[in-house]
Amino acid sequence: MKWVDVVSRDPQGRGREVHFEIDAKVRTIRYELEYSYEPPHRIAWHYLGGDIKDVDGEYIFEDRGDGSTLATYSLALDPGVWLPDRLARVINQQVMKASVKELRDRVEARAA
Repeated sequence: MKWVDVVSRDPQGRGREVHFEIDAKVRTIRYELEYSYEPPHRIAWHYLGGDIKDVDGEYIFEDRGDGSTLATYSLALDPGVWLPDRLARVINQQVMKASVKELRDRVEARAA
């Protein structure tokens, strides 16, 4: 991630329209997402525009009743260009892994 710009926020101060620029190794990619929140169970986003064709996703949170939460992450990413299946899978896995790691790190930092 090279930079993030929170363009607008919802009434609770959470990012609503957010612009991103990422270093995709081959080139820099910019895109814009709109977030929606359904506390405490869901955070979702959909694509507003940018250098890729489409990206939508969500986190679903389930209280496990033992002080822990199960977080399920879903992502639909269409880069807008043909990629070999293997490369597309690797890119999706890297994006998903980074997103989940960033969420875990943020949650653990707040808990500490």
